[in-house]
Amino acid sequence: MPRALISLYDKTGLDELARGLAELGWQLVASGGTAAMLGQLGLEVTAVEAVTGAPELLGGRVKTLHPRIHAGILARRDRADDEAALEEHGIEPFDLVCVNLYPFGQVAARHGTTEEEAVEMIDIGGPAMLRAAAKNFARVAAVCRPDQYAVVLGELREHGEVTLATRRWLAGEAFATTATYESTIARWLGDVEAFPDRLIPAFEKVAELSYGENPHQRAAYYSEIGARVHLLSRVEQLHGKELSYNNLNDLSAARLLAREFELPACVIVKHANPCGVALAGTIEEAYEQALASDPTSAYGGIVVLNRPVSAALGARLAEQFVEVLLAPGYDDAALEALRVKQGTRILADSERRRPDRGERDYKRVLGGLLVQDRDLDVEDREGMHVVCGEPTEEQWGDLLFAWRVCKHVTSNAIVLAKGLRTVGIGAGQQSRVDAVRLAVEKAREHGHDLGGTALASDAFFPFADGPRLSLEAGVTALIQPGGSKRDHDVVAAVESAGAVMVFTGRRHFRH
Repeated sequence: MPRALISLYDKTGLDELARGLAELGWQLVASGGTAAMLGQLGLEVTAVEAVTGAPELLGGRVKTLHPRIHAGILARRDRADDEAALEEHGIEPFDLVCVNLYPFGQVAARHGTTEEEAVEMIDIGGPAMLRAAAKNFARVAAVCRPDQYAVVLGELREHGEVTLATRRWLAGEAFATTATYESTIARWLGDVEAFPDRLIPAFEKVAELSYGENPHQRAAYYSEIGARVHLLSRVEQLHGKELSYNNLNDLSAARLLAREFELPACVIVKHANPCGVALAGTIEEAYEQALASDPTSAYGGIVVLNRPVSAALGARLAEQFVEVLLAPGYDDAALEALRVKQGTRILADSERRRPDRGERDYKRVLGGLLVQDRDLDVEDREGMHVVCGEPTEEQWGDLLFAWRVCKHVTSNAIVLAKGLRTVGIGAGQQSRVDAVRLAVEKAREHGHDLGGTALASDAFFPFADGPRLSLEAGVTALIQPGGSKRDHDVVAAVESAGAVMVFTGRRHFRH
């Protein structure tokens, strides 16, 4: 009679699995609460204590850590010495091990959890059994998730056994599960160091993607285990095709920028760079102003709004080609109008939590990983230094707005803003003066009056040529980190033009 060892914290699907095994003539061995539940289901079950001949010890810390359990899992039945050892000690082998683990990550991340409570959620016996079964996958099926139960039962009914190919796959899933579990514990214990000697990030798949940046590249989206929020947490897709790799990349850029603002805000992103951003008294006005910034680039872009979409705004958005639209809610009439566009992916955002301040940025490089703190700080006037002129309150508003937007533009980055909306953006230029030139040309292309415009630069101006070009175009206030050897030349050029300049003392490169 084949034997299954079952030890589950999460008992989802246990009824289906256990009844299926029992109907196929399997003997069920289970520990603690799992055995109790099987008994309540009316199934015949052998308790682990009856196998080991020892009671649970240390308040349940020791149950399955016993030779009669692990020898039964690890025995190689094609080896005479292993078979002889089992016979000598009266040990019966196991053909299937079904285990899921204590929810350490969930408990440790919960507000108010004590260290002692977290430590008690570190599973020892569960990972040991899973690893043992996975090591012996040639003979044992290692099952670690409820979504695997139907696969296992299906093969048992069809073939009378779990096939070797499936056992190999299950073993890989089991080792991935224990590796992820222990990396979560390692990160929790090592949280005293910002950058420990060994970094073991853990991710779980959220979605398969049709392809990557290009059709010949395979892709999937993973969320980081333990992260408070992720790109699609508490996001519901209401309409449209599946999200693509490029959609998700652009959506991330747009959501991070939109979180900079509390006022009604619209962010339009194309190719991971903002092409229109605006704040206004209403979300309808914010959208119109963001769109007017660069309507050409906005075509087929990602639109993120931080207020619900009214019927009027829904009708207006439906006039445009929008790849992805994300907002905290939609009027029924707005959804009706938007759903006419088959290509628009409509997302409802109910996520109100903020990203963890300790979240890291990862950038893949050849054979390695660059890791840094995420640039999440929202900056105001405090700590900034006015180096020439006297900014008015209106200028301060535009300067700070442009500065926040600039943080999310690919370097070298220049943002022109007027009336709390972008009017020109120069992104990803090798020369800062070229970034200024591009921003000015973009503004003029779309008919924006640059008189009285504010300019933000993500890093210092190495020469006065960039500021002079913007001043000639009508810019009257500039904000930049400062710190160049030629700061005095730059300040002199701005001062001689009667304009304002603010040094932030901090740069915001984004490569």
